Amino acid sequence: MNFGGVTENVVTRKEFPLEKALKTLKNETIAVIGYGIQGPGQALNLRDNGFNVIVGQRDNSKSQERALRDGWKTGETLFSIEEACMRGTVILYLLSDAGQIEVWPVLKKHLTKGKTLCFSHGFAVTYSERSGIIPPSDIDVVLVAPKGSGTSLRRMFLENRGLNSSYAIHKNVSGKAFETVVSLGVGVGSGYLFETTFEKEVYSDLTGERGTLMGAIQGIFAAQYQVLRENGHSPSEAFNETVEELTQSLMPLVAENGMDWMYANCSTTAQRGALDWWKKFKDASLPVFKELYEEVKTGREAQLSINSNSAPDYREKLDIELNELRKSEMWQTGEVVRSLRPERENKKIC
Repeated sequence: MNFGGVTENVVTRKEFPLEKALKTLKNETIAVIGYGIQGPGQALNLRDNGFNVIVGQRDNSKSQERALRDGWKTGETLFSIEEACMRGTVILYLLSDAGQIEVWPVLKKHLTKGKTLCFSHGFAVTYSERSGIIPPSDIDVVLVAPKGSGTSLRRMFLENRGLNSSYAIHKNVSGKAFETVVSLGVGVGSGYLFETTFEKEVYSDLTGERGTLMGAIQGIFAAQYQVLRENGHSPSEAFNETVEELTQSLMPLVAENGMDWMYANCSTTAQRGALDWWKKFKDASLPVFKELYEEVKTGREAQLSINSNSAPDYREKLDIELNELRKSEMWQTGEVVRSLRPERENKKIC
């Protein structure tokens, strides 16, 4: 498929429908290991699509409680991590990066010849010298990475839509890894699947998370909000002009038809200003993105994540940092603004 003059390998549900995916994996037991961020969405979508799915989760954890609420049954479809690894023929390894490092010795024992190991992030394999995760040589190793949160994956599935995913093949011992990975991608609810490598997936993913998806956007929000407040604008006005109008009005237009269409459907004053200023923002941020990508590529960013997320007080420190965001004036204002949005008629809550 052609993207702006560049040809890419893309698989859609038109040429690889659900029926074909079910037939491909009809004799497989898909073991979803981990029920935190990605686990619920992928496991539930696979189950609802008709695949044979079990879940492996730590005993007496909040995630295990959630799995029980979602209808997974102890001893039937919900097992300990080790038993699920033993029972599964296709293992979806969906623990956090730090969790994967911790559990790897348990999982590795059950990666016997003929099984398939699937990741949703290229982190562990790309940075194997740091993670210690080196899959056996006699199994298929693949990747299906939905381009969004597990919550979005599930929500879009329930709305009969798909969240795009990348796919990669690291080892193809069986000669059938392509059919397997695409079947998994279709099963978890992908809109379409585009080819990548484990290395490119993690480089782009870490850059995106720290950049426009989360880190950069929060930084830009905070900077503009601060400038408006310092110049006498009210919290409500500053928040609406910084966040609310972007997320509720403009970004949906970009998602539907592209940035040029959104520009064309704004006032001429807005058009002129946006066209005059976007290159200045690009020039200002480009050095930061280049520095960020280099940190990711060298593995230094990965090591920072491993060190931080493996610390015994990780959760406590995380809560402090998230609480700082939550209690900032900007996001306290945002909570009020969201509460004032009019409810849609006949709103369906899944």
